[in-house]
Amino acid sequence: MAEDIGQSIANTERMVREWQERAEEKAQKFGQMQQQIEQIVITQASRDGAIQVTVNSSGMLQSLQLAESASSRPMAKLAAEIMSMVQLAQSKVPDMVEQAVVDTVGLEDTAAQHLVTQSRKYFPEPPEEEEAPQRSAGLQEVQVSVEDDYEPPKRPPEPPRQPPRRQPVDDFDDDDFGSGSFLR
Repeated sequence: MAEDIGQSIANTERMVREWQERAEEKAQKFGQMQQQIEQIVITQASRDGAIQVTVNSSGMLQSLQLAESASSRPMAKLAAEIMSMVQLAQSKVPDMVEQAVVDTVGLEDTAAQHLVTQSRKYFPEPPEEEEAPQRSAGLQEVQVSVEDDYEPPKRPPEPPRQPPRRQPVDDFDDDDFGSGSFLR
């Protein structure tokens, strides 16, 4: 019986030691996973390269670069394009997090699965691509930008005024100067 108790204690010690080793290995893998996730940086650029954004693993904007060509865009359109690039970059974060989990801990771990699920929950889906306008057969759509630099037409210059004409002097009555001058 003493041998059985000794054997049981040895087995328990071995099991505890194995648990400790697995826990240490798991902690090391989770540490590696955390490092990989913290190093995630995603850069997204517009098709024409005028806008470039960089986000980190938490989706925070780290950098925004605008080419000179971006300055010719209307401000509302530029702002919308920047937001679209940020959302597109953020939408790639969950895949990068999942890859870091697969490379380190593995998707079998429930805590790692939860991390990937939460990442997908909090980051947006990629924005839909803007569809090209549909064209009707035989018709071509022309878009013209109009700047608001309207100035009302100026009035034509008024013709120069002529000095008023003098009324002819009436010699009807010498005592009545009328409208004429007494100095003739």
